[in-house]
Amino acid sequence: MREPKWRSKSRPQRRPGGYRLARRAEARTLSSGGSDKAILYGWHTVTAALANPARRIRRLLATENALRRLADDGIALPLAPEVVRPDSLAARLTPDAVHQGLLAEADALPSPAVEDLASSGIVLVLDQITDPHNVGAILRTAAAFAVAAIVITARHSPEATGVLAKSASGALEVVPIITVQNLARVLAALKERGFLVVGLDSAAPDDLASLQVKAPLALVLGAEGKGLRQGTRAACDRLARLDLPGAIKSLNVSNAAALALYIASHALQVKT
Repeated sequence: MREPKWRSKSRPQRRPGGYRLARRAEARTLSSGGSDKAILYGWHTVTAALANPARRIRRLLATENALRRLADDGIALPLAPEVVRPDSLAARLTPDAVHQGLLAEADALPSPAVEDLASSGIVLVLDQITDPHNVGAILRTAAAFAVAAIVITARHSPEATGVLAKSASGALEVVPIITVQNLARVLAALKERGFLVVGLDSAAPDDLASLQVKAPLALVLGAEGKGLRQGTRAACDRLARLDLPGAIKSLNVSNAAALALYIASHALQVKT
């Protein structure tokens, strides 16, 4: 199976054993309520959730400094916060987590259906990208480029909580996530609705920048190291690569997503 240009080792493989144990502990903590519960921490992540009328906050923990900042910024609170010390928040998270004095327990946002997507703009499809840092960073970039939605698989994808939400820096409240069981079937459904489905593959014959794209457009990215699965590649209308002029020819998948979105958005703007 071809490897993507943005190949790199995943974070857990590069981190020491203590980090992996901490991540497992966090996973147990964050999944205590199942997929219908989200743990959100960090200033941008929590304040974006507070501003989202579709997000139901169940519990809000905040330090005195964070509460003063919320009041200074005029941010309305949907419920009475629990005032806690910074070390109390830190004890709930991994050692490397930056909570900035805020942590919220909330209901997970609903996953919309593919049929509810407007037949316009760009959709990102992630083929079993498992690193929550990468998926969070892709969400943040997707929000910057006004992506209509991100499609992920129910298996081999991180939950929209914890590290992913922090890495997304508030974008989780802006970009809908559509969770599906069968990616190839969903790509077929997108094509039926008029989407041009383009998969990113380092061995593809065409450069994305030279490809004739149209809206609505679905860009499909594979996991680092593995790339697109065979069935996913076969379900795409076209395959395209990212040509890089420098000595380093590989990009992290979140950086590859940003570059692909810039190229595709520019091409679509030129057409209009």
